[in-house]
Amino acid sequence: MNRTAQCSCGLLEVEARGEPSAVVVCHCHACQRRTGSVFGIGAYFPKEQVTISGDANSYTRLGESGGNVTTYFCPQCGTTVYWDADKIAGSYGIAVGAFAEPGFPAPVRSVWEQSKHSWVGLPADIPHFPRGRDSR
Repeated sequence: MNRTAQCSCGLLEVEARGEPSAVVVCHCHACQRRTGSVFGIGAYFPKEQVTISGDANSYTRLGESGGNVTTYFCPQCGTTVYWDADKIAGSYGIAVGAFAEPGFPAPVRSVWEQSKHSWVGLPADIPHFPRGRDSR
């Protein structure tokens, strides 16, 4: 299966082939600020399954897990479409909302719940972590 994610204006596009290796909800403050929402949700695909077209600007920050996270966004409309994180080397994270596909696979885990908004509800049958995936 091929899926296409794109920015609001359509100038930055990412094609992902196959199924994501993981779909993750993140409640860290950086994801909240990046999305302008109360959490971010990303689908992770091996880099060899991803084709990027269009220009992108980038911003690199130190992630809460200790490694660099570089986000790529459209220089025209500003939409963040994908990112590259040291902690998940070999994969790109792609913003699930950029796929605009209601049937997209559900999240397999929720991370950084220590900063989750109290009114956010997620499926009880997925793992929930107060910090990164390695925390309990």
